[in-house]
Amino acid sequence: MKLLLVVATFLALASSAEAASYAGRPIRQDGVTLPARVSGEDVQLAIGGSFATRFWPGVNLGATVPGHAPGELAPSRKDYDRWLEGMQDLGVRVVRVYTILRPRFYEALAAHNRRHPKTPLYFIQGVWIPEEDFLATRNAYATTGEFDREIADAVAVVHGDATLRPRRGHASGRYRTDVSRWLLAWSPGVEWDPDAVVNTDQVNAGAPPHLGRFIQSTPNATPMESWIAARLDHLATLEARRGWSRPITFTNWLTVDPLSHPMEPLALEDAVSVDAMHVQATPSWPGGFFASYHAYPYYPDFLRLEYPGGQPSPYAAYLRQLRQHHQGQALMVTEFGVPTGLGAAHRGPLGRDQGDHDEREAARIDAAMMREIEQEGYSGAVLFEWTDEWFKRTWNTQDVARPVERRPLWHNVLTNETQFGVIAVDPGRRPVVELDGRVREWRGARIKHDAAYLYLRARTPSTIEIDTRPGGGPDLRVILGPGRRARLQQPSALDPIPSVFRVGLRLDEWVSPRLILSLPLTEPTTGRELAPEYLDLGTVRWGGSDVRRLAAGSGSDVELRIPWLLLGFADPSSRTVFVPGATGVTFRRVASIRVDGRRYSWKTWNRVQWHERRKQGWPILEQAFERAAR
Repeated sequence: MKLLLVVATFLALASSAEAASYAGRPIRQDGVTLPARVSGEDVQLAIGGSFATRFWPGVNLGATVPGHAPGELAPSRKDYDRWLEGMQDLGVRVVRVYTILRPRFYEALAAHNRRHPKTPLYFIQGVWIPEEDFLATRNAYATTGEFDREIADAVAVVHGDATLRPRRGHASGRYRTDVSRWLLAWSPGVEWDPDAVVNTDQVNAGAPPHLGRFIQSTPNATPMESWIAARLDHLATLEARRGWSRPITFTNWLTVDPLSHPMEPLALEDAVSVDAMHVQATPSWPGGFFASYHAYPYYPDFLRLEYPGGQPSPYAAYLRQLRQHHQGQALMVTEFGVPTGLGAAHRGPLGRDQGDHDEREAARIDAAMMREIEQEGYSGAVLFEWTDEWFKRTWNTQDVARPVERRPLWHNVLTNETQFGVIAVDPGRRPVVELDGRVREWRGARIKHDAAYLYLRARTPSTIEIDTRPGGGPDLRVILGPGRRARLQQPSALDPIPSVFRVGLRLDEWVSPRLILSLPLTEPTTGRELAPEYLDLGTVRWGGSDVRRLAAGSGSDVELRIPWLLLGFADPSSRTVFVPGATGVTFRRVASIRVDGRRYSWKTWNRVQWHERRKQGWPILEQAFERAAR
């Protein structure tokens, strides 16, 4: 009996280990090779001579590092090696990239997977459309030729059979590393601009469905959907010529989802749909087709107006409706997550806001959403994103963070979009100041700076006055009280919100700094007026491990750090400030600032140094990925 129990236990463990394996081996079937396939509502991995259903926990990988625009494709081979090993540590099973990267990425991926044959890292390859042309013409059909050429380049790249000439904003080089066995799926496209989709459908009205050999659109497909099907069929044709088939999808987002949202206050956010149910793989494409969405918990507004709390979560309730619409079709969320840091741009249900999270809190939210995505029957959840990216912009700070081309040169910590990373990217090779209340690194100085903050040493109680714009007195006051309390104040005339958004005018002489989170809205079904929403930045968080803290210490050794945007800087790397006015915001360069009358200046910079660290929520995400990959 004991022997039978031991054998049974061994077999159960072996079965469990086999079920959890991602060490796939492509299968040759009907004249093509498949590393994976879509079967019903599942995305299956070729493994052990058959296909096994897997849930795909993953992460998105950007295309740049600080100091560089994304079109420069600047990460080095060392960057990719480090990042892929980090993904291995976290338990990532698939990494998604948005466009063709330089050869070094594919070389690093192949080398990584040779080192880890039992837990290889699969990838989803995106292909950018010529987005500027798409937005300028508002007609997807006008971009067909260039998009098809980019698709052809991408297919050649993943098969290690491409030499791409240098082009501005595009990867180039000799691609000789075949990574096709690890390519889980294709995901061409972008978050489709609704206005451009509406126009595409109008100017191409009457366009017939695409009846391709591999991918086709249904008789009720819109012109936009048929155009997408034709582009996917082109991609599948190129793969089939090389003897391969695999899952294929197109990038999509909630703004053009196929559901009706009568509570959505912004008409353009529910004006049109791009429905993956109108796109199908034919029997000649055994890799199959699945639907995918970028799905965040805080935007569009229908997520908090149509699903007001309760259980399941509003996010899970939406996922359930979307899953029901795509009944019989495999479905993934290929972007989700919340950012860390002090800045925010929108409120979300259950506190799942677009920012203003410490690193552990953000990880808990991300882990919960991954679990909800899995529980609602999706095939995968791909977290946004691996590293923080300084160049990113968001709607409530982009008009004062100028010039655009210099954004990669400094870290605007009030722009939430710069801090979605699992990995924090901080200024300098090492911190210029550790905000811990200790003053060893100050070496007698009272003021320091880096690419994210101005740092001050101060005593309590006291009031520090900072003058950044010439004339007119102080532009920011730091009021330090006893008992680890502090507030920030600025003259109401220097609040940029009334100048930029024409709302929120304040008449008090001194006011608390803030970010606007929502403009005035009207519920279309009730006519209820929704007031603007704001995030107060005047209360200084003190000490602890919160990434949002701005002060540490007590008594005679208080340390402060002030984000550059709160000081009125549009770009500290060129010493450019923004000046709110009655007709908008203007910009001017300054030679220095004054802190309590003391002049402080720095050399402008055109290059930056930076270092990475795993955010404090890493262990929480590690557990979430481990659970999801079982």
